[in-house]
Amino acid sequence: MVKPEKQAEFNSLLQRFLQYTKENPELFKEMKSLKLFTQTFGSISGAYVEMVEFDSLADHEKFHAKSKKDERYMKLYQEAMTLIDTATFSMSAWEPVV
Repeated sequence: MVKPEKQAEFNSLLQRFLQYTKENPELFKEMKSLKLFTQTFGSISGAYVEMVEFDSLADHEKFHAKSKKDERYMKLYQEAMTLIDTATFSMSAWEPVV
């Protein structure tokens, strides 16, 4: 959940992040897809959900290892963490069943 007073900053950061993904395709090559949703009803209305698809957990680990070494990516990530309510932040791994 983005802090209400930080929404404009988050929107700007999101645009910079999307530009960064376009400028640095090599860093993101393990990702099959990247989608960002905002929740319109249920649970926490207005919350954001980022869905990133990889072929395998190994591909996720490769991406994660590379991204941790990328200074600009880490700066964007750290900035994002200052704009959200960290108590609402979580990560999950999902597998398709159908």
